[in-house]
Amino acid sequence: MDITRAQEQMRHAYFGGAPGLLVSAIVWAIAAAIVASGSFIHGVWALFVGGMLIHPLGMLVARAAGRPGSAKGNPLDRLAFECTITMLAALLPAWLMAMTRQEWFFPTMLLIIGGRYVVFATIYGLRLYWAIGALLIAMGWLAILAHPPVLAPVVAGAVIEAGFALALFIRMRGAGARQSGGIQTH
Repeated sequence: MDITRAQEQMRHAYFGGAPGLLVSAIVWAIAAAIVASGSFIHGVWALFVGGMLIHPLGMLVARAAGRPGSAKGNPLDRLAFECTITMLAALLPAWLMAMTRQEWFFPTMLLIIGGRYVVFATIYGLRLYWAIGALLIAMGWLAILAHPPVLAPVVAGAVIEAGFALALFIRMRGAGARQSGGIQTH
């Protein structure tokens, strides 16, 4: 399978990644609501636990949207899993940071997750993921350097991901309508 075909299959199977992005935005929003209520540590746990649910819930949303929600045998599906391992490896240092510099935890998570989305540009063959990753990374660094309230980067994560999820749903729905068989070409 060539890369272009693998990317087409991934876009089709996972609706361009929009369902996972939407679920991630909801997780960030839940964490933001918890932090806004005054519980930083519970907001951290919401992001960690919710983060573990993104892939399975994203698959369910993709299936509800009429897509397979999986791409077994696709080498890019394995790449998505492998970059998840890299992200998980970064969680312990982020957690340790949360215990010493609370105001840096959520910005660090924006950096980690933004870096993961850059890989999605290759997985889905969509340059839009470069923009998502770049914006999350920029917001993470801005929050580290500017010292906004702890809630600000959490809200930023939710808003950025929700906006891009909406854009991807619209793009993928339009692409699906233009393509026969529901598989979008780049």
